[in-house]
Amino acid sequence: MPEYLAPGVYIEEVSFRAKSIEGVSTTTTGFIGPARYGPVDIEPDIITGLGEFERVYGDRQQLKFKKVEGSTSVDAEPMHNYLWHAVRAFFESGGKRLYISRVFRPISATDEGYAKAWLPDNPANLAARADRIRIRARFPGEAGKMRVRLTLRLGQNVLSGVPDASVQGGVRTTVGPLAHGDVVWINDLAGSPPSPIEKEQRSGDFYIARYDEEQGTWGFESPEAGSSGSPPSTIALDALTPDPDPRVSDEIRVVTLTLTAMSISETDVPPGVWDGLALDPQHKRAGSPDSVFSKFGAHPTSKSDARRLPVVVELGRDSNNQTNLTDGVSILKVLFQSGSGLKTALNKLRSKDVDRSIDFVLTGGNDGQRPTAAEYEGTEDDTTSIKTGLKLFEDIEDISIVAAPGSTFDYETDDYRTDASTILNHLISHAERMRYRIAVLDSGDDQAIADVRAMRARLDSKYAAFYYPWIRVLDPVTQTEIYLPPSGFIAGIYARNDVERAVFKAPANEVVGLAIGLEQPINKAQQEVLNPEGINCIRFFEGRGFRVWGARTTSSDPEWKYVNLRRYFAYLERSIDRGTQWAVFEPNGDALWANVRQTIQDFLFNEWVTGALLGEKPEKAYFVRCDRSTMTQNDLDNGRLVCLIGVAVVRPAEFVIFRIGQWTSDRKG
Repeated sequence: MPEYLAPGVYIEEVSFRAKSIEGVSTTTTGFIGPARYGPVDIEPDIITGLGEFERVYGDRQQLKFKKVEGSTSVDAEPMHNYLWHAVRAFFESGGKRLYISRVFRPISATDEGYAKAWLPDNPANLAARADRIRIRARFPGEAGKMRVRLTLRLGQNVLSGVPDASVQGGVRTTVGPLAHGDVVWINDLAGSPPSPIEKEQRSGDFYIARYDEEQGTWGFESPEAGSSGSPPSTIALDALTPDPDPRVSDEIRVVTLTLTAMSISETDVPPGVWDGLALDPQHKRAGSPDSVFSKFGAHPTSKSDARRLPVVVELGRDSNNQTNLTDGVSILKVLFQSGSGLKTALNKLRSKDVDRSIDFVLTGGNDGQRPTAAEYEGTEDDTTSIKTGLKLFEDIEDISIVAAPGSTFDYETDDYRTDASTILNHLISHAERMRYRIAVLDSGDDQAIADVRAMRARLDSKYAAFYYPWIRVLDPVTQTEIYLPPSGFIAGIYARNDVERAVFKAPANEVVGLAIGLEQPINKAQQEVLNPEGINCIRFFEGRGFRVWGARTTSSDPEWKYVNLRRYFAYLERSIDRGTQWAVFEPNGDALWANVRQTIQDFLFNEWVTGALLGEKPEKAYFVRCDRSTMTQNDLDNGRLVCLIGVAVVRPAEFVIFRIGQWTSDRKG
């Protein structure tokens, strides 16, 4: 309460309106399944297009799973990339926002599916890992077999002379932009200034820039100090003599790496390029690590880097976790495999500013085994907060629709039926636990009417909808016709229906894009069997194309029979949940109750105006009670505010009946 202590005029802002409730989005979708590449245990970022999906989770090529037979693994039959196809169908059908949870099952504890390469790749020195550098794909998968290019770049000469009468020669040596730990290339050291021809033939060398904070001076350290004929262990800055003549002056050039990652798949994925990378593992600039090993470390501090950086660059270590590569110069010479050859090349090409590059391909990556129900369910590590599978979606509040495209493939075989059934139950459990979600369930592939009825009979939930049959499309990979699970199409249709109409309108009688046929054509007589059991059919109608012809949940409770009813209540509940958070800890009295009532009534009035609620008057469409009739003294004593809300929701006209009889012209009405 404001205090008025001194005489004067006080202006205060007050509100005479009730709080408002904004309707939440109902179109954001979450897909879970195997992909060619991408993160498995990192919180997913939102995907808004197919191209964005491909950049993170790999291309459209088929998945090459392995089978473990005894102690060896063999190639399994390639499987269509159902997740990619579902994402394509989702966006083609009108979807806007999507989250992906990739599942992956490694072949074994020793073969986790990462493509990798060692530098140098010397077969005679495979055990000496402490002297080598490993580069691997950040994520497991066949698409991790990418081409990587490391390019050595020399910066501009940072050595210069400043006129200073207090020093001998009248010129004081100084350096430009330089950081402690920089690898530098110093050329034309002490001695008489050579001629321009001699300078081209002289060989520079690599040093590490060290700054003495106490003395305020720069020195340049050589890791090769002490051997006969080698450069001195440290060169002081004042030992370098910049000459007014640029042809004969000493020069210091900072050495950095540029890393380029390129896909070797059939799809044209633009390469990723990262330049200005320092070579020293401990290198920092402005207090932040910026070496190639920190930027491309196994655990980046930024989640954005953890998702988008394609490779991991690591120092090789021995059995005691020790490495021999402790400075940038030794790392440089290991990367390019020949110190003297590298120096010679740099001296010859220096004047032409030509960079030296090495290219190699990461090998050994694979798509692992086909994921089971355990991978879909996911795990959660309480100590590291790392989650996988469906548990990744638990922290994302925006998701309203979940599906597992392709998880029911091979349902009619004994090998995968148990896993497929369990995955469907995991989806249902997830939707029920999260409350404001609905699971879109696929039937199995190549199922007859009896098969799909038996599959559907195992399910009962008001938080799920079941669709049949699979949809025939033209596969852009094989250029043949293939069958796809309907969930990707249906999730996109849900989103399109919500945007173009509203969430209270049943997502049925909607055109299925991309479809050129159905795996099992459904006629009216067959649907009369399937529809009462909550199996939503996709049918073909002459002149009207392929359409979703059902909008029922898998619930045995007739009160929650329709998909739009379940989704609309989720919309109402979540909108009111979000829009009334301000009421928590407010004084629990008549003023608060009146404010809550008015806030919810205003929201429901708008819903009635849009046609979501039945009744020619608002009083018949809804009611809101929040007073002594809904709360006891015990509720008040325990800090509970209880509000009772009733709504008359519009149900779909599933059966449109016209009764026609004969009429005589002379009969009175």
